[in-house]
Amino acid sequence: MKSLIKYMFVMSGAGVVVSCADMLETENKSSFESEMVFSNYELAEGCNYGITQALLEKANHRGRFHPYVGLNSDIEWANNWSNDNDKANNSDRQAIYGYNLLPTNKEMNTSGSSADAYSPYYTAIERANLNIKNLRQYGDVEHSADMAYLLGEALTLRAVMYYDLVRTWGDVPFRTEPIGDDIYIPKTSRDEIFKQLLTDLEEAWDYLPWPGQGHATTTDRVSKAFAKGLYARLALMASGYALRPADGAVGTGDPGSVRLSTDPALQKEVLYPKALAACVDVIRNSGMSLYKDYEQLWRDLNNFDRSSTGTGREVLWIFPYGNNRGRWNYSFAIPHPGTDQYVGSTAGTSGRGGNAGPVPTLWFEYEKQDTRRDVSCVNFEWEYVSGTTSAPQLAGIDRWYFGKYRYEWMENYPYGGGNDDGFKPPYMRLSDIYLMAAECAIHESCSNVDGGGLPNAKTYLLEVRKRAYAGNEQQAEAYVNALGADAMFDAIVKERALEFVGEMLRKTDLIRWNLLKTKMDETKRKLHDLNNWTGDFSYLAEGGGYVYYKVDGTTLQMYGLAPDEQKAPNASWQPYTDSNGEVSRYVPCATDPKTKTPKFTDAEIDRIYDQDPDTRQYWPIFQSVVDNSQGKIRNDYGY
Repeated sequence: MKSLIKYMFVMSGAGVVVSCADMLETENKSSFESEMVFSNYELAEGCNYGITQALLEKANHRGRFHPYVGLNSDIEWANNWSNDNDKANNSDRQAIYGYNLLPTNKEMNTSGSSADAYSPYYTAIERANLNIKNLRQYGDVEHSADMAYLLGEALTLRAVMYYDLVRTWGDVPFRTEPIGDDIYIPKTSRDEIFKQLLTDLEEAWDYLPWPGQGHATTTDRVSKAFAKGLYARLALMASGYALRPADGAVGTGDPGSVRLSTDPALQKEVLYPKALAACVDVIRNSGMSLYKDYEQLWRDLNNFDRSSTGTGREVLWIFPYGNNRGRWNYSFAIPHPGTDQYVGSTAGTSGRGGNAGPVPTLWFEYEKQDTRRDVSCVNFEWEYVSGTTSAPQLAGIDRWYFGKYRYEWMENYPYGGGNDDGFKPPYMRLSDIYLMAAECAIHESCSNVDGGGLPNAKTYLLEVRKRAYAGNEQQAEAYVNALGADAMFDAIVKERALEFVGEMLRKTDLIRWNLLKTKMDETKRKLHDLNNWTGDFSYLAEGGGYVYYKVDGTTLQMYGLAPDEQKAPNASWQPYTDSNGEVSRYVPCATDPKTKTPKFTDAEIDRIYDQDPDTRQYWPIFQSVVDNSQGKIRNDYGY
């Protein structure tokens, strides 16, 4: 039987794309070539590389999936939104941001060489399924630690693929064997998917070493630490809230409701102790630790510094883009309008970055002593000063950027422009492990298990908080020590926002907590308050709203937005001036005749979502996929 799949890998060290069981002609030839490939470590390793390679198409992780999947939330939104108030004529991009993505959306319902954001996952899964089957049969995993590693890696990467599919589309077709005669299959309940993935990861743990204890786990390859962290993520998602079709109605067009799973194996009292045990094992035994300096972590990641991953460091896994592939900074970096993409380059014709950023109110959620504030939320962009010289300029109170992503921090990489910058976004960091452990530890099912209970939860939270408050650790300790049992969950919800903004984890968190619309509505109220100097922002009416700034190398520092920052510290700080060169309020005030016009219209604020996000928690499977499914796939959730 002719092979239905042609899967590729890059020969180690050669940089040459080669077929790995290339359109095998007969069953016997397939068996012979599979045995030859999967009994040889280098060849089998190359086949594992092919799993993530499948996601580097423009419409998937490289250019469409990653930049869109986390937007919008209560802390992140699109900066390039459409100002068209006619919701029936939304731009395709605004429809994604506004929870109004339809199966026919032209931005996402693509095909051809770039495929779409959905289909490449199944190419990756087919490659993983083939690798898993052949490694079990020919890899001698019982006697070869290297082959066992490859099996654990393939199982973990397949779990990554399904994690992305489920968090984005909900229930999806599920297969764990290579394609045979069943090319077209319907959706499977995500409950069955969760249970199999958790079982797979438990098996993978036995094959994977801790970071630094195997030659493959010192860079961006999976390790036992990542597999255990992914297990915890899946366990929390599986036992949490989500928009689900009625039991037995998956794939029938059922609109669903936001609810917990009814499967006894996926209840919190079953999964939280297991997730906690996985996190505690990473904390105690992985040899990993948080960076001491939050800013340095992001400088190293932007600068392709491998010291951020592996032994003793906090990044458990990064998505393995090549150094000239991937569009993360292209989408999210502090923008360079009118210049090339990083400082020191020859002037170009178009800027990059800044498509999304923190919501304008998030900066005010941080305390002044929190070192994450001015790394995560920045209010400047790069503009020409003269000729080819560029410098940071104030961006405006309505437009904030993720300061974690900066072309100007790519100082040791010869990036010369173009769409693909090669930034490797962290898929999981150790601080995520600490905060998941804290969340599990306070659940009643974990009160008497190893590592559980409120005192342990405080210890985990404090690890993250102390790093954030470097130099003011006593302030962090006082905050955490004062938390009672009732306040601890809310503290974790807020801490994950402050720690992970711009990393696109928030939407999935809010869904499983059943807080998606609730928190987005809170953000809308805060934006209205900022717009009108009411509520939490009323302190600005006492004379605030003026901003002073100065440029320090590649950073613009601001002063004047905090309640105790009413006057410039010294003459080195320049006041913000309006287009007439007059000192003016940076934050508009309704009672000031110069700046009485609000920065936002009510319509713009309301467009943080166009449809109720609780009814649109998941994307629809795109029409081109549905049309080619031979009637096997039908969209649920009211699409």
